[in-house]
Amino acid sequence: MLRSMYSGISGMKNFQTKLDVIGNNIANVNTYGFKKGRTVFKDMVSQTMQGATGPSASRGGINTKQVGLGAQMSAIDTIDTQGSMQTTGRTLDLAISGDGYFKVSDGTNSYYSRAGNFYLDTNGDLVNSDGYYLQQTGNQKINIPQTATDISIGKDGKVSYTAGGNLVTTPPQIELAKFSNPGGLSKTGNNLFAETKNSGTAQLDVPGKPGFGTIESGMLEMSNVDLSEEFTDMIVAQRGFQANTRIITTSDQILEELVNLKR
Repeated sequence: MLRSMYSGISGMKNFQTKLDVIGNNIANVNTYGFKKGRTVFKDMVSQTMQGATGPSASRGGINTKQVGLGAQMSAIDTIDTQGSMQTTGRTLDLAISGDGYFKVSDGTNSYYSRAGNFYLDTNGDLVNSDGYYLQQTGNQKINIPQTATDISIGKDGKVSYTAGGNLVTTPPQIELAKFSNPGGLSKTGNNLFAETKNSGTAQLDVPGKPGFGTIESGMLEMSNVDLSEEFTDMIVAQRGFQANTRIITTSDQILEELVNLKR
């Protein structure tokens, strides 16, 4: 069979994966704290028809002759650029301006997120929409009494409220996590990321410290998906897919002519 047919098949598979990633990006265009994905391709091994030779006293050098055997997926990156801020006016809606992730826990495992839509449960603990506890320094829960009023959260992560006519500021602060390679985090769904061997260990500190962002109360970070960019990539992927199907069609026509030589 012609090598071009297999090259076309590899290209079709790659562009199908690219379309899958683009579709997921567009589906999450309004997901708080979502970080878009990007596909990267690389060529497969090339078949060497003739090796290179160096120059001699009577003849110059000759370059190698190789035929490529298609393309393959190199990486599916997570692009962790800052999303735009949306003002909500709700005190417990938190956005991170700069680097860092909120650390949440289900009581056993720790996860990380840029989605800052938090709520108070019946015990007064600050949780996300799935009931995971927002962590403060010392890996403790953040508790606000049910009788508290005038709740506010500062840029440094300190929680203040009025209780019994007195202003109370929690000594611990909301802590942020930072990674040496945030692109290496694993998406676990529900707007959460998990630490991996290639992301590095979480570095924990309070907001505003060098290298860490600040917390903006009353705001939420939107997805960093750019629809115009995604639609352009979709067109490129669609045309690339079509071009590879044309390679297969043309190769099939050549094979048909070869088979017809018997007639």
